[in-house]
Amino acid sequence: MAVLWKAVAGGLLFTVCLMGWRVEGQGNEPSARDVFNSHLRESFDQIPEDVGDIESEGTMFSASIFDAAARRRGQKKEVSGDSIIYLGQERNPWRPLIRTTANLTEISSIKSSFQFRTFDPEGVVFYGDTKNGKDWFVLSLKEGFPLMQISKEDVQVSVTGGPKLNDGKWHTVDLSNQGKFVILEVDSSPGLVVGMHSKQTKEVISGELRLALGGILTSKDKMIVQMDPQMDGCVREGRWLNLNIPWEADAEELWLCHQNIRPGSFFAGKGLSIFNTSVFSIDEDQGFKVEFWGDFSQMDGTILSIMSSQEELLGALVASNNTNEIHLTIRKEKRVLKNTLKRLQITFLKSIVKWLIYYVDESNEIAFSYGPESTPGNLTMLTEGRFAIGGLLGGGNDMVGSHFLTGCLEKIQVQGKDLDLDSAVKDMSASSHSCPA
Repeated sequence: MAVLWKAVAGGLLFTVCLMGWRVEGQGNEPSARDVFNSHLRESFDQIPEDVGDIESEGTMFSASIFDAAARRRGQKKEVSGDSIIYLGQERNPWRPLIRTTANLTEISSIKSSFQFRTFDPEGVVFYGDTKNGKDWFVLSLKEGFPLMQISKEDVQVSVTGGPKLNDGKWHTVDLSNQGKFVILEVDSSPGLVVGMHSKQTKEVISGELRLALGGILTSKDKMIVQMDPQMDGCVREGRWLNLNIPWEADAEELWLCHQNIRPGSFFAGKGLSIFNTSVFSIDEDQGFKVEFWGDFSQMDGTILSIMSSQEELLGALVASNNTNEIHLTIRKEKRVLKNTLKRLQITFLKSIVKWLIYYVDESNEIAFSYGPESTPGNLTMLTEGRFAIGGLLGGGNDMVGSHFLTGCLEKIQVQGKDLDLDSAVKDMSASSHSCPA
């Protein structure tokens, strides 16, 4: 059994420790820090600027990794395991972005390391399995902390700990085994130590090992701790065991990671995030409130659109770089605002709509209150409606959109609580937790 569980990206190695199976070649092996230092690649500063440096306008450019011949043959482009990978690319949220398969006989190392950066508090980082997904390991984040979930035959284990990793900085993550202990190191400092023992019979297994980044290859129902799989984060300089085999991308184009990031939600002018209003508690007295923060002068396109259960467009908020204006439409009522505002709040009440805008004049924040506008029945029609961030909603069940937003929303709140774009019923081409800096 040791040969198998040494194999999974430093991950299924945890099962060796937790289940007490023998791990070969431990004894006097060097520390995880020594192993990482011996394998450390060249500095990120040596990567060409055109790989990681993307400017503000349309920053979520995608870089093609497929050559024309491969596309004609229906083959997927091979990607190096140490590439810079943006995990938040649009796809089925549980499906891995890249994956690889290896024979267990090729595995000779039980140590792995990679660098990771995110502002996202939750999502899948990497996955490994054998027996076609019957035995598996997942490393993810939950509330910003590393979360490991392991399943081996009839035993399942989940462990959370270490430092928070969603601070927007690059962190080096090392996984190693020392005796009966598994150690997760972050930036060469101990982050999480797990030690357990089992009397379970040792066994030797051969076959294939599957590794994946940004998703899983087994059923989501098998997860011990339920989570949102989408991860707005980047991985680079991966050393996955001793494997030098290529990985396959699950998309024809891979999006690039921004060289520098800041908190927020970035829209690249290619899609929108759609939400059902029914999931929010709407009180007649408090109404339905949506609030935005950001530099509106740097936005272009539809920021917000709201549609009733009868597919009537109730309101839209649109930024125009051509006119340096913000256009607010509530049914037939229209207002034009200067795009120098920094915060805007819209509240739908039972029969009226109010909006409050904030401008920044030097060090002072100036608030203006508009309305109320008479719009009878809006709140009732909103109850089973939907709204979109980053695009203009169209009719029909396909939830199509248009006039997409380009720009960064620093903060979005609905009903006074932060809105996570990962919770959208449909999410297209938006970075949920980061903007280019």
